Formats: sequence, structure tokens, C-alpha cells
Amino acid sequence: MSSLQLVILTISVAYAVIGALLLVVLVYGRLHWSQKATAVIVTSVFYLVSFAAMRGLLGWATADRLPVSFKLLAARIVEPHSLEGDPGSIYLWVEELDDDHRPSGIPRAFRVPYNDALAEKTHAAENEIAAGRPQGGRAADFGGGDGTIIDMVREYVTPKAVIETAGGDSSTGEFSAPPAGAQGAVFTPLPPPRMPPKDEQ
Repeated sequence: MSSLQLVILTISVAYAVIGALLLVVLVYGRLHWSQKATAVIVTSVFYLVSFAAMRGLLGWATADRLPVSFKLLAARIVEPHSLEGDPGSIYLWVEELDDDHRPSGIPRAFRVPYNDALAEKTHAAENEIAAGRPQGGRAADFGGGDGTIIDMVREYVTPKAVIETAGGDSSTGEFSAPPAGAQGAVFTPLPPPRMPPKDEQ
């Protein structure tokens, strides 16, 4: 059983126990019927709220910030649809990388707002992956909508860290600076993992 399945099972059992305890309290407690009805309604609402909050555990794409460094596994571009009022999204299935370019082994789906520049970069990265050239990436400027986008950019973007597709040297893992106006995320040929130094004889 995977850790995710264990989490879901644990939460399900916990809610069943809470429901059983509520039932015991309502049957044997000396409360007015209106208080009992309120307790049932509140508990039911919390079941619905928790189900909505657990969608991330069940494989739904998250709107959280992308990892600082990641391997791009797959992507899907959903363009804006004015008739349906859909602003569009770009879905990225990524695997976080550590400082030595080693993947975590835990893929995660992310949903980021659509923009033309990011869509073009994502499409180019998909083509590179289809051609057998794995793509790495770095988060750039996904803000929180509160006007602090520059601070968030500074957190993720350094001159050595962010590049455009095909702008880095995959043999050394060195990254060049992004061009002016780079937004969202940038992709590059995935550098090979750095191996620990060999023991000297």
C-alpha cells in the first residue's frame, strides 16, 4: 500500500469514527432536538468541505507554486475559451529535482494560468521530450495575486538558475540568465545528475 493510499484510508477511518461518536452523543445525550439537528448539519458540511480539500490527494492538479527545479514529464495546454468563460490553463506533470539534479520519484500535477509565452515554451518542451531529449525546468514568476510578484520572482530566479529552452549546457548543468520578460517557467535540456565524488584509494 502506497503512502498516499494509507493517508486516504486513515482519513476515511477517522471520519467514520467521528460520525459514530456523533451518533452516540445524539442518541444518549440530553440535548434539544434543534441542537442535535445542528450537529448533524455541521458535521455533514464538514464532510463536504474536507472532500473538496482532499482533491489534491486524489490526483487533481494543484494550483500551488511549482517546485524551484523540476523534470517535466508531460504537459497539456488548455487555451482560453471566451464563449465558456474559461481563462485557460497549462497543466504540467513534473517531478521535483534536488540540487544535484536527482528526481524525487514523486510526480505531481500542477495547474498554472494560461499565457501565450508560457504556452509556446511548454509546446517547445513537449516537442523536445517527444524527440527523446528530457526537459528540466525552473519556476519563475507565479505570484499570489497580491502584488508581490517581484518578491516571488526573486525567490526563484537567479542569473545562474533560469534559462530558455535549449539555452543551457546539459553536460555541465550550467544555466544562463533568462531573457528580459521571461515569465512563468522556463525549460532546458535536463542536466545529468551530479554523482558524489569517488572514494580515493
